[in-house]
Amino acid sequence: MAKPPSDPKPKQADSEKITINLGYVDLGHIDLIVQEGFYSNRTDFIRTAIRNQVERHADVVRQAVTRKSVDLGLRHYSRADLEAARDAGEMLQIRVLGLATIARDVTPDLARATIASVTVLGALHASAEVKAALADRMH
Repeated sequence: MAKPPSDPKPKQADSEKITINLGYVDLGHIDLIVQEGFYSNRTDFIRTAIRNQVERHADVVRQAVTRKSVDLGLRHYSRADLEAARDAGEMLQIRVLGLATIARDVTPDLARATIASVTVLGALHASAEVKAALADRMH
């Protein structure tokens, strides 16, 4: 039986792992609430708490996104996007709230030639070489 062709584009995770430190009492409260069946596990509780706080501040977030001209959600920059910017003599100002990705086939030289600044509130996925090339332009 032939192997199916592999997906040429690696799959992106739909979340980013973070680490937090909690006091023992706060952690105990979370465990008690989970044990009582309100949430399936600690992660479910913490995600819900974060979503509630984000929703609580939704008006401020909307105003800031508009004021700062931020792309909201997922934004992918392909090699073709950067080559088009270079050919047009433009420098990109990358501002993303969510996930920004720069394609794996983008070289550090192309990134430096076309990206003036990078501000990502969330996560930036790019090769280590591209990130190093843009280090002085990240805010």
